[in-house]
Amino acid sequence: MSSKEPFIGQKKRVLIVGAGAAGMSCADQLSKSPEKFDVTIIDAQDYCGGQAFSIGIDKEKFGAEWLNQGVQGGSYIFRHTFRMFEQQGFKADPVKLQVSFGKGDRFWTNVFPTKMVQKHASEIKRFTLLLKFIRWFEVFFVFMPIKVLMKLFMFSTEFTEYMILPTIALFLGTGNATPEVSSVILERLFTSPTYGMWYPADEDSLASNHPPMCVFPKFSDFYETWRQSLVKAGVNVRLSTELTRVIKRTSSGVKVGTKPRKPQPDHHNPVGGDPDAPETIEDYDEIVLCVLADTAKRLLGKNATTKEKFVLGSTKWSDDVTVTHWDDTYMQNHYTNTYDPDQAIRTLNGKDQSLRNERGGSFAPMYYIKPYPEDPSKLEMCFDCTNYQSQFPRVSNPADPPSGLEVSRLPLNRHVFQTIFLNKDRDSPLWTMDQINKDKIIRIDWWHQLCHSWTHYLFVVPWMWALNGRHHTRYAAAWTLVNAHELAVISGLAAAWSLGGGYPEEMWHDGKEAGRVEPGVEERKGRWEGFAVLCFRLYCLLAYGRWYSKGS
Repeated sequence: MSSKEPFIGQKKRVLIVGAGAAGMSCADQLSKSPEKFDVTIIDAQDYCGGQAFSIGIDKEKFGAEWLNQGVQGGSYIFRHTFRMFEQQGFKADPVKLQVSFGKGDRFWTNVFPTKMVQKHASEIKRFTLLLKFIRWFEVFFVFMPIKVLMKLFMFSTEFTEYMILPTIALFLGTGNATPEVSSVILERLFTSPTYGMWYPADEDSLASNHPPMCVFPKFSDFYETWRQSLVKAGVNVRLSTELTRVIKRTSSGVKVGTKPRKPQPDHHNPVGGDPDAPETIEDYDEIVLCVLADTAKRLLGKNATTKEKFVLGSTKWSDDVTVTHWDDTYMQNHYTNTYDPDQAIRTLNGKDQSLRNERGGSFAPMYYIKPYPEDPSKLEMCFDCTNYQSQFPRVSNPADPPSGLEVSRLPLNRHVFQTIFLNKDRDSPLWTMDQINKDKIIRIDWWHQLCHSWTHYLFVVPWMWALNGRHHTRYAAAWTLVNAHELAVISGLAAAWSLGGGYPEEMWHDGKEAGRVEPGVEERKGRWEGFAVLCFRLYCLLAYGRWYSKGS
């Protein structure tokens, strides 16, 4: 049933597989038309939220009793995500992002200029000119990886690995696949007035802005509230339920096998399954697979078409691990955590930097990246959750009111960090995970993450329209475009729209309320108006081959 097909009186039985952001968004939108849809959503885990969940921590020691894991925050362009929060009585909190990249003479930040920035001043100027050139001739750079671009235009290896790659890895979470990312994505992050994290590009210091970001509310509470809301709306939410296989897809619908799963004691990382659990055969009219591409391919098995095997099989994945800990010694050994006057510079390209250096007193990095000395094209990433997540006690520095930056009230040895080690199969020999004090590790989580290779935008994204809606099957997840919570939500809404469930009408009026969650960023507000609908339209065009119009 397409978005334009008339309703003829019989409910569509829709199975949504996966209760993360995509699956919940799809179920939520379909639940608005109970006369048209009989919706079931299942998930192998015993909670809703997928990779977005919360864990408990010691409030007396760390100043907060919970910590968001997996997904922590996002940009102000995440309008669909904000709507999702508001519907359930939650909100995102504003924060101005501070970063710390490299260490020693290769350290640089967006808070104050350093010797590293001064060393590459001429390359920074040349890079800002290159961004304009890419903007003019975008079509020629879409499938050019960043690593090729930087070599082609003769930028130094140090500038590429220590300054450019970290700025992309931060926004997309691309990690060690960053050199393979499309050059156009690099350009947009510096030139787009809407979603450019580093807009406008600084011709003196590359990145001198403090990107306005939002940190998300307690995910475990939010998703449980949302689950209860869906149940009240008539959605059949079945957790600890695994889709074992897609048995058959015919003109009349989809036949699947499911079985119960044992609840997971740590509320994450379900593995193995329950081989002794009985399988139940179920029939549905439509199925929406809100799971990873390689999982979808496995579930389809011999029922996968040649196109599905090719597109789903063209996605690339890595196994990453997040270590949540409070080892300040490890952090000081591998990162720059505090203002370093020896690295700060007083002038840059003849311009006085006194004001920016004064902000050093408010230097509270939220996001760190460490290029490995053995191979600087490979990265280690880390969050200082105490500086980043809003439930921790923070206070504005009275000595620096113009910047609006905030510092933690807690000493570094009481901060909670999440250090992320990337691509186990290829890069684990570079990892320094064994240097983290085992007595200070709170927990360890493994993730199966999408690699945003340029091939993803050649063999996967452009061909999703050829899969979606065929054989009563749709795919909704962040991997269908780019790995972001907002894209997951949009993909779920798009699947609901394609089934005939419409699109949230209130999103058309979102721009008129654009100031409700982003104090202090008035200069961008006008650019966000209508941007959410445009994003949805473009996604529908890419993923379904159809342009959404109001009321369709």
